[in-house]
Amino acid sequence: MSSSSPRAVVIGASAGGVQALLALLPELAADFPLPVLVVLHVPADRSNVLAPLFEARCSLAVKEAEDKEAARPGVVYFAPSDYHLLVEADGHLALSSDEVVNYSRPSIDVLFESAADAYGAGLTAVILTGANDDGARGLQAVAAAGGVALIEEPATAYARMMPEAAQRACASAVVMPLAGIAEHLKGLEKND
Repeated sequence: MSSSSPRAVVIGASAGGVQALLALLPELAADFPLPVLVVLHVPADRSNVLAPLFEARCSLAVKEAEDKEAARPGVVYFAPSDYHLLVEADGHLALSSDEVVNYSRPSIDVLFESAADAYGAGLTAVILTGANDDGARGLQAVAAAGGVALIEEPATAYARMMPEAAQRACASAVVMPLAGIAEHLKGLEKND
């Protein structure tokens, strides 16, 4: 895997994603040294309760991403419903209401591709459960930039289509169960 100094983590999930994220994010210590950026597909017309839900269960600070804010270490940023979340070259976050991508806004591909441009080999990207192929192209972009690409084991995912699509698109990705992904992310705490 990447030998570059870790700079950020991006995570994408869809169907079954709340449960998968509840298995991962509470595992991270309050002093986790990287920003964690998350796209979870939620209906555009539903108010986003993700930040409060996860804040109650995580040691890390959790918030909904805001346009033009700097991505800070030790904070989990959720993409707001109906907005793409992007990372600018200087590490600031950007929100966009551009067209839907893969039937989704926020789109995992949009986040992963912009984060790959911003963080290069310092990025760790994770594709979790989901019932479409959003994130496959973005994970490929992360790997091409030298970043670490991780995929939830499709056989144990709530919805296996998204992990399988990511596997097909990104042959260099490492496939592992949720517990393995959690251990990998905890290992980033020691590499900073």
